[in-house]
Amino acid sequence: MNILVYIALRLQSYYLIYPTETIISLEANTKGRKADLPSPPKTVSLPINFWDMDHFSTFIAQVQQSLQAKTFVKLSLGNYKGSENELKNLYVKAVLIKRELKLSFTYRYKTRDITKNYSIAEGIAAVESQLDASGFRAATLFTTEENLSAQLSNKGDWFTKREKPTQLKAESHSHDKEKSRKLQATGKTYLQALRLTDAEGNVFKNAQDKWKQINHYIELLSSMLKELPSERPLQVVDMGAGKGYLTFALYDYLRHELNKEASVIGVEYRDDLVTLCNQIAADSSFTKLSFVQGTIEDYQPVGAIDVLIALHACDTATDDAIFKGIQHGAELIVVAPCCHKQIRREMEASKKQNELDFLLQHGIFLERQAEMVTDGLRALILEYHGYQTKVFQFVSDAHTPKNVLVVGVKKTITPQRQQEIREKIRTSKSFFGIGYHHLERLTGLEG
Repeated sequence: MNILVYIALRLQSYYLIYPTETIISLEANTKGRKADLPSPPKTVSLPINFWDMDHFSTFIAQVQQSLQAKTFVKLSLGNYKGSENELKNLYVKAVLIKRELKLSFTYRYKTRDITKNYSIAEGIAAVESQLDASGFRAATLFTTEENLSAQLSNKGDWFTKREKPTQLKAESHSHDKEKSRKLQATGKTYLQALRLTDAEGNVFKNAQDKWKQINHYIELLSSMLKELPSERPLQVVDMGAGKGYLTFALYDYLRHELNKEASVIGVEYRDDLVTLCNQIAADSSFTKLSFVQGTIEDYQPVGAIDVLIALHACDTATDDAIFKGIQHGAELIVVAPCCHKQIRREMEASKKQNELDFLLQHGIFLERQAEMVTDGLRALILEYHGYQTKVFQFVSDAHTPKNVLVVGVKKTITPQRQQEIREKIRTSKSFFGIGYHHLERLTGLEG
C-alpha cells in the first residue's frame, strides 16, 4: 500500500471519530512529541512507535469522551515537576452549578487546597496545559468502564495503561450536595405552585437563593424540632408568613420527614397572599395547614402554642411576636428581626457619652450597634422568662442577604438568675442611653 495513501486513510478515520475542534486542540499539544498513529500492515517498515496512536492525544480524547458518555468519575494528576511552590496534586470532578455541568479543579498544596470551576471546554484545555514535562507528569482517568493512566517518561514520551474500573457507578454531579438536605425538591407540588421548581422538581435558576434559604432554615431548626413533644399534636404559628415559602417547608418537614402530628397557622396581613396560600395548601392536601388574615399584634391564638415563628417582622412587630410566644407558653420561639428602629431612635436622642460614643458618630455604625443592642436585650428578656437562647446567622433571600436568627427553647430559671438579668438589662440601657425596650415594656419588666 502506498504509504501516503495509508496515512491519509488513517487520518480520515481519526477525524471521523473525534470532532474537528478536538483535533485542533490535540494538535496544539503534540508539538515536540512523536506522532504515534495506529500501526500499518506489517509489510510497511517504519521507525518503532511512529504508527502507535499518540498516547497523550488518546488520553485527552478519552477524558472528553467519558464526559460526553457520562461515564466520567474523576481525574487525578500527580508527579508534579513545576515551579509552583508546594503544589502536590490536582483533582478534577464534574459538578452541576446552576444546572450547568462544569469541571471543578482542586489544587492540592502541602498545607491548603484551592478550588476553581471551569466550563467543560476550559477544563479540558486546562488539563492539557497542566500535563507537561514542567508540570504534572502523571495522570489517571477514572471512568465506570476503565481506569486509564498516562505517564511521561524521562525521554519525553507519553505512555498509557488501561486497567479495570475501580468504581462502577458515576458520582452525583450535584454541587449543592442535594442528598444531605433536609428537604428534597422532587415530588413537592407546593414548590411548583410557589414557582420554585418545574414539574420534574428541578429548582429554577432564579429560585436557587430562596431554595438555599429554605433548607438553611430547616437545617437550623431540625434538631430543636425533633425534641418537641410527640405525645400530642403540635400547634405552630408563623407570624408574618408572607407568601408562605418557609411556612410550607416547615409543615412539610414536620409532617412528612419527622412524622409529627402538627397544625400550622400562617398569619399574614395581605388578603391576596392569604387566599393564594390557602389554595396551594388545599391543592397539596396539607389539611392541617391554614393561613389567616391579620396583624401580629392583633392575632389571638386559640389555646397554647408549641412553636412560634416570626421571620422579618419589622421593628417592634418582632417584640409583639415574642410576647405572644411567652404569653402562650411556647416551647420554641424563633425570630429573625429586621428594621431595628425603636432602639436606634432612643440611642440617637440620648447621645450618650461613654467609651463607645465615637462609634455612634457614623450612621452605619449606629445602625449596626442598634441592631446588636436590640437583639441582645431580646435574648436577655427571653432568658428571664425561662428560655435558653441561641443566636445564629440566618441566610436570607436576595433582598436581605444575611440576618440574625434568635431562638429560645423553653427551660427553667432560678429567681437569682432572673434578678441578675434585670440588673444587666438596667445597666445596658443606661450605658447606651436607652429609655425603654418595647419587649421589656410588653412583658412588664420596665422600671
